[in-house]
Amino acid sequence: MTIRDATEVFSEWALRNRDEGMESGHANSVTEMLNIAIPMLEEPFSAIDVGCGNGWVCRKLQSNDNCSKVVGIDGSIEMINKAKQKSMGEFHLAKLPGWKPSQKFDLIHSMEFLYYLKDPLDMLKVFFGEWLNEKGVLIAGVDHYLENVESHDWPKSLNVHMTTLSEEQWRQGMIDAGFTNVETRRVGIKPGFLGTLAIFGRKG
Repeated sequence: MTIRDATEVFSEWALRNRDEGMESGHANSVTEMLNIAIPMLEEPFSAIDVGCGNGWVCRKLQSNDNCSKVVGIDGSIEMINKAKQKSMGEFHLAKLPGWKPSQKFDLIHSMEFLYYLKDPLDMLKVFFGEWLNEKGVLIAGVDHYLENVESHDWPKSLNVHMTTLSEEQWRQGMIDAGFTNVETRRVGIKPGFLGTLAIFGRKG
């Protein structure tokens, strides 16, 4: 069986309104992640959400008075269509790696995106070098990681590629990319769920 592109799966989900379930399911983790990252930023700040889905995190950031600009990027055409329907914000349809924003940002946020890449740790280097302003912050959340055994069958059940890394591999990948003040933290913990692994650090 041919491995499917994750963006195809997510377009199907958007057409079936499963994006709303993703939004509610990830809301607590993302709220905790933003509560970690935003106090680390100087004001005002610009932000980009990588793997923005229907744009719900972008809309959340737009409601922050200190956020001067928000951009969303996703590889799923149906998700981007929904994002544009729900908000007047700036959204780009593009797959990574291979796309680069026209400006650098103070905050890069990503939830449930990085492990779909063949080399997510290399993407961290690209974020650091090409996407992030000095003193900027990257925070990324992943639910599929080595310690979360419940997630190990996801690649097979969805028939998509996922890169399985440990918490320490993610932490070291951030350090190797050049980030400082690197931390990992479990957020969104609830009964039966080990928690989203939040990885974050600063440039400079």
